[in-house]
Order: sequence, then C-alpha cells, then structure tokens
Amino acid sequence: MTKGGETRQRILDNAFRLAARDGLKGVSLGALADDIGLSKSGLFAHFRSKEELQLEMLRTASAQFVENVMAPAIRKPRGVPRLRAMFDNWLAWATAQEGGCLFVAASIELDDQPGRVRDFVAQQQQALMDAVALAAEIAKQEGHFRKDLDPQQFAFEMEASYLAFHHAHRLLRDPKAARKARAAFNRLMESSAAPA
Repeated sequence: MTKGGETRQRILDNAFRLAARDGLKGVSLGALADDIGLSKSGLFAHFRSKEELQLEMLRTASAQFVENVMAPAIRKPRGVPRLRAMFDNWLAWATAQEGGCLFVAASIELDDQPGRVRDFVAQQQQALMDAVALAAEIAKQEGHFRKDLDPQQFAFEMEASYLAFHHAHRLLRDPKAARKARAAFNRLMESSAAPA
C-alpha cells in the first residue's frame, strides 16, 4: 500500500472510531485531522468534504459487511443453512463493531435527512433486504419453506429480530440479547418451514 493509501486508511479507521462514539454527523474534520496528526488541508487532500468522508466510510463498512456476513453465508448450502449462517453472521457483525452496526446507527441518524449519504444507507439496507428475501425464495424452491411464504415478509421479520437484538445489546446492555434474538429467529424459521 502506498503512503497515501496508508494515510487514507488511517483516516478511515479513526473516522470509524469517532462515528461509533459520536455518530456520522459527530465526525468533525478538524477533530479527525487533530486526532491523526494531519492538518485540515492534509485531510482535504484525501476527502474533499465531510460528505465524501461519510460516503467512503459507509462504502468501506459495506464491503466489510459483505466480506464478513454475506460471503460466508453464501458459501453454505442453499436454503435454511444459508439463512441461519446469514443471521448468525449478522449478530456477530454487530457485536464485533465498536459502537455496534454503523448502518443501524446511520439509519436512525439519517432517516429524515435528505442527501447522498442517506440515499446510500437506504440503498444498502434495501439491497440487504432483497438478499434476505432472495435467500428465503431459494429456501422455498429447495422445499425448506412452505410454498405460500412471502419472502419479503420473511426478510422484514428477520431484520426486525436483528434490530431488536441491536437495541437490546447496545442500548439496554441485555446479556441475554443474542439468546432472545436467536429464539425469535428460530420461531420465524419454524413458522416458515414446509410441512413435514
């Protein structure tokens, strides 16, 4: 990696840490520059605006999510094993990130703020729901799920379990959050299952 690439990565790493603590809007370019020992103009050489920095942070987070959550799940057998891996990886993702899932935090922070950053977050969340719905459709095709299952509804309920977990784990500090989330997910899987 070039020196410029290393500096850019150092900026992103520090920006992630600040965003986990203060939210996307709380990442000040001045504070970030001070934090890593760059001048503000040095920071601007890598990111022309706060919005560009936010977008790059989210692009990086998206790539990491695909690498750590989706790609390992896709390598599992089609149907139920893939969906179970997806959910387990998703929970692990939230607990491994300092400050929890950046996309959950950004969704709450930006839901009523128009602009490119909000649009990117919304696109990523819709892509995730589409991927879960597709995995549920494949589970139907494999005979794991009942034929009348609505894959979009399944995706909605799977995300609801994840968001409840994130809230219980991060805000409420509930030590049983993961167990409760898995129980909710298991009930969803059971109610979706094809008749024996």
